[in-house]
Amino acid sequence: MIFITAKFQLKPEYADTWPEVSAEFTQATRNEPGCLWFDWSRSVDDPDEYVLVEAFRDGDAGGAHVTSDHFKKAQQTLPSHLVRTPKIINFVID
Repeated sequence: MIFITAKFQLKPEYADTWPEVSAEFTQATRNEPGCLWFDWSRSVDDPDEYVLVEAFRDGDAGGAHVTSDHFKKAQQTLPSHLVRTPKIINFVID
């Protein structure tokens, strides 16, 4: 399994609408056959920060995710809502 966490620092004007902004990408990812979960949480300390927790069945599923059309589209459309590049940590877990 590939386990990933990512912190997204939003521009304040987009923080309240982030669930809608990211909805298409979120749903498409959740529909991937190898996606185990893909869940957003809003920080209780910083209302402009969201944390994404995601997991994929294996390396093939993770590879399919990052080469998918919806991932490529998100790379083009979502960054304009962010203060900086997300902080991402990922692990391979047996």
